[in-house]
Amino acid sequence: MIQTIYLIILGYFILGGLGFYLINRNRDRETAKKSYTKYFTYVVIIHVLFFGIVLEPVVFSALSAGIVMVGLYELLKLRTLNPGKCRPAFFSVSIVVYLLLSVGFIIFGTLSRELVLFSFLVISIFDSFSQISGQLFGKTRISPNISPNKTLGGIVGGAIIAALSAFLLSGLVDSSYFELAVLSAGILLFAFFGDLGASLYKRRFGVKDYSKILPGHGGFLDRFDSLIAGGAWVAIASRLLELY
Repeated sequence: MIQTIYLIILGYFILGGLGFYLINRNRDRETAKKSYTKYFTYVVIIHVLFFGIVLEPVVFSALSAGIVMVGLYELLKLRTLNPGKCRPAFFSVSIVVYLLLSVGFIIFGTLSRELVLFSFLVISIFDSFSQISGQLFGKTRISPNISPNKTLGGIVGGAIIAALSAFLLSGLVDSSYFELAVLSAGILLFAFFGDLGASLYKRRFGVKDYSKILPGHGGFLDRFDSLIAGGAWVAIASRLLELY
């Protein structure tokens, strides 16, 4: 089963690579280079997390804790470097929300390997193909003042591919189709709003990127905001739907 899933992931990487080629073929060399750097960095990240889940669950739990800590560091760093840019109330609420989501994400890392793997893949597919379909077909911006690159076409395209993938991977989760639909819909909603919330935080501090830790990405949290929020939802849903 795991081997089959890995082959499916490789297929998605090929589709994603084709998408990036179509996006970059008419771009200047420097812009295309940054885009491909982002793609290959993402490939490495997915492999690290995937094998962290399937080989030894405690590894993913450790990675989850590391993701939370580095994300918190980036949030606090923006506050330290730009103390007058944002109201204290917004900063305080943002940190509380982040910590609550982080607790859920840490709990998520302790759930069954199959449920964690299913959720991780759905989030990753939604996140990556939202970007690809947005750049290929997106015209209507959803929230230009918060996240200029998010488009209706991108979100719809990513959601459709992620939803289809959820049913393709349904063998990992012992649940009814209704429970699977509720779980998947929640994952997509939390992932989207987690990403949007992280973008809002950056905009309030007047910066484009959290950091340059990951090549081609706008920071560590910029890469993992959807996973943290989506994972937190799964931790909640696992209790509501009795999925373990």
